[in-house]
Amino acid sequence: MKTYKPTTKSRRSMTTLPYRELLSGDAPHKPLIKKARSKGGRNAFGRVTTRHQGGGHKRQLRAVDFSYDKKNVRAMVETVEYDPFRSAFIGLALYADGERRYVVLPKEVKAGSSFIVAENAPLTPGNRLPLGKIPVGTFIYNIELRPGAGAILVRSAGSFAEVVAHDGGYAQVKLPSTEVRKVSDLAWASIGAVGNEEHNLVKLGKAGRSRWKGIRPTVRGMVMNPVDHPYGGGEGKQGRGLRRAKTLWGKPSGKGQKTRTPKKYSNVFIVSRRKVGKRKKG
Repeated sequence: MKTYKPTTKSRRSMTTLPYRELLSGDAPHKPLIKKARSKGGRNAFGRVTTRHQGGGHKRQLRAVDFSYDKKNVRAMVETVEYDPFRSAFIGLALYADGERRYVVLPKEVKAGSSFIVAENAPLTPGNRLPLGKIPVGTFIYNIELRPGAGAILVRSAGSFAEVVAHDGGYAQVKLPSTEVRKVSDLAWASIGAVGNEEHNLVKLGKAGRSRWKGIRPTVRGMVMNPVDHPYGGGEGKQGRGLRRAKTLWGKPSGKGQKTRTPKKYSNVFIVSRRKVGKRKKG
């Protein structure tokens, strides 16, 4: 982690990643990038559906491969690059047939390393194979929920899941949220843990750096008026005045409260619910 001399109040606590040491320094591969227009958290009708988004620096979208449909062809990682749309680092993979694709990189894989997507691939970081072929206790990432649908679980920096059991055609996977979930043995996953594990240690240091990232300010509910938030109103500084935490729309929020839809279709695949609050730390 890179620190700075306290030349200003914000600089005193600011930290950044040592990108010169972690990245290969190459420019993005032009055929795999395209323009990405910022929507500011708004949908097709112009209404804000995701709060606290807007502004920020212009960014180019990297076409990252999560399908991994090129099987039994060895690939070499040419570069390690920064992706402005995700916390993990990506690498430009050159396959033996000459095709290039961007992939999310695990911790141990550097420029010059190789990996392969195959049913009988070795259990080395970066390789990808079906969950049924992965033994219990192995750390995995880029997990499919349905065979062939592409990786959608465990893709952010420093995260990993663990195979804890195999039973009845399903692998029981312990996710970063501590939830244990059943996933088909025919679904594919990559071996290892996602790289850039120090991402959560970065301190922005000042409000402006947050705005560069396209993050707008968050206003506390207790300082709003009663018409604007359930916590609003009162003379002077007040507590929320409610037994349980609520969102702006009156829905449950906060630690220790269940917010999952009671009759969600995927409930049958959950072996044990995630632990929240103090229980998770213990």
